[in-house]
Amino acid sequence: MRAVNASVHLLGRVLPATVHIKSQIPADHPSARILGTERMGSGTVIDTNGLILTVNYVVLGASEITVTLLDQQEYAGTVVKHDFRSGLGLVRIGETGLPALPMRRSTEAHVGDDIFILASIGGGQARLSTGNISYIGPFDANWEYVIDRGIMTTAMNPGLGGGPLLNSLGHVLGVVSLNLNEIGKFSLAIPSEYYLDAKDAFLAAGAPGMGTRAWLGVFCYAMNDHVVVAGVLPGGPGDLAGLKAGDVILGVDDRDVADRATLYRYMWTRQPGEPVAVRIFRGNQARTVTIAAGDVVAFFA
Repeated sequence: MRAVNASVHLLGRVLPATVHIKSQIPADHPSARILGTERMGSGTVIDTNGLILTVNYVVLGASEITVTLLDQQEYAGTVVKHDFRSGLGLVRIGETGLPALPMRRSTEAHVGDDIFILASIGGGQARLSTGNISYIGPFDANWEYVIDRGIMTTAMNPGLGGGPLLNSLGHVLGVVSLNLNEIGKFSLAIPSEYYLDAKDAFLAAGAPGMGTRAWLGVFCYAMNDHVVVAGVLPGGPGDLAGLKAGDVILGVDDRDVADRATLYRYMWTRQPGEPVAVRIFRGNQARTVTIAAGDVVAFFA
C-alpha cells in the first residue's frame, strides 16, 4: 500500500507539469512540406514563470501556439528558442506560479534504471508508459542530426512527442523525441543537459534561432560504408546544387565519408556560404558536386 500511495503521489506531482501544445505553421514555411501546417505535441513546464521545454519540430515555424494545461486552461505561447543542435524547443506562456519539474543530467542515469514517460493525448489528458533505460550514447538520424549522448528506453511514447522522460523520483532526465519502431520497441529522448548546459543561450534575448549551423539539406541513410541520399529538401543547398535521391556520397572535400555522423559533424565545422565539394557516385560514375553550404537556422527562421 505504501508503494501504491507513493506512486499516486508522484503522478499527482508530475501530471500537472505536462502540457499539450498545438502549433499553426504558415503554408509557405519551409518546414510545412515535411511536417505539416498543424502540429501537436507534449511539453514540460520547467520553470514556474511559464517556460515549457519540448521538441523543436513541434513548434518550428509556428505563427500561433496554444498550450493547454491539465486543467484544460488554454494559453497563447511564443517560441523563446529553437535549437537544431539538440532538437529542443523552448516556449513561454504568460502565466506564473505553474507547477514545474526539476531537471537532472543523464549522467545521473544508468542503463537498466527504471523510467517513465508522460505524454499528452489532447483534451487535457495524458498517458503514462513505464520501462527501463536500454542505451545511453551517440545517436544520428536520417536528417542532418547527431547528438553525442541520446537516451533510449524500452518504454514506448504513449502519446505526442515532446513530453518528459522521468526517473523514479519524478526528475526530468530528457525530452522524448521519437519512437524508434524501425529498430525495435524503443523511444529516444534528448538528455536534459542539452538544455541545462546551454540555458543562457536558450534564454538570451533576440531571434528565436540559436547560432548558425552549416548543412546540405539532405535526408540520407548509411549502406556499405557509404552514405546514400534518400531525398533532398526542396529549396535547400543540396537541391539547388543538383543532388538527387540515390546519389551515393563518397566524401566531402578531402575526407572520405563512411557514415552519417561523420558527414554531419564535418559539415558543422564549415561556415554557411562556404563551397563544399561533395564527391558522389551516380549512374555508374563518380563526380563532384560543389554545394554552397546553407545555414539551417536561417533557412527555417
